[in-house]
Amino acid sequence: MEFFQRCFIAWVASLHETLEGVVAIDGKTLRRSFDTNSPKAPIHMISAWACDHQLVLGQRKVDDKSNEITAIPEFLALLALKGAIVTIDAMGCQRKICQQIMDQEADYVIGLKGNQGSLREDVELFFDEHLERDIGAGFIEKSEAVDVDHGRIETRCYTVCSNTEWLAERHNWPGLKAVVMVEYTREIRGKTKTIRQFYISSVLENPEKVAHYISNHWQVENCLHWVLDVTFRQDDCRIRTGNAAANFATINHAAMNLLRRAPGEISLPQKRRSAAWDDTYMEAAIRQ
Repeated sequence: MEFFQRCFIAWVASLHETLEGVVAIDGKTLRRSFDTNSPKAPIHMISAWACDHQLVLGQRKVDDKSNEITAIPEFLALLALKGAIVTIDAMGCQRKICQQIMDQEADYVIGLKGNQGSLREDVELFFDEHLERDIGAGFIEKSEAVDVDHGRIETRCYTVCSNTEWLAERHNWPGLKAVVMVEYTREIRGKTKTIRQFYISSVLENPEKVAHYISNHWQVENCLHWVLDVTFRQDDCRIRTGNAAANFATINHAAMNLLRRAPGEISLPQKRRSAAWDDTYMEAAIRQ
């Protein structure tokens, strides 16, 4: 299984010369890969999605007695990340992971939640005091985006603080150059709801660039996981013996990469049907 996944990673690396833009790291459980006749739970796979290239860079199965925190560093070590912006949700907010990303000559933008309690509290307190008393205004930049659709108004405000020396003294976080607050305000039928999220970043950019990195992270859900579920019916797959489920997930990723690069301005499901019905089209897709 591991050798097969390494071969996949090497093949994808041959498809692009340099890796630029956002590489989103996220996990997905293959829900029907469990075995009712044994205590075996569904397997969990971590995948890397290159947003600019629209490619799955690789995947790794999380060991049964492990979790994403220990699996992510092992997975990152397999990838050539130089020049990329690695985005991970709050599960990946660990010093070891951030240091490894920096060691691999990449940068990070990572969600910040309760698993780093004191760091999150300090960041949230700073932004609260900034909003109330304009503290730190000299280090703050903001941008705002508004979407209106079917009676829903959604406003996203990105606030970036470039002075992190006060955090470095307390937390000694590797490579930290900026902290970010995103306020999502949604108004539907006169009712308003606001959610705040916080991020740490090793790259100092203007708020528009940071907004691009954060929004691009969700491609891993919309362009990878959703497509696997809807187009490839991954959650309905009952393959579960030995390493078969993990290996078949790798095959699905390979098929997706080939179809995205295949000729024609048609949808992915249409490309998949064309490859199944037309050997010439299938050969063209494989040779891309």
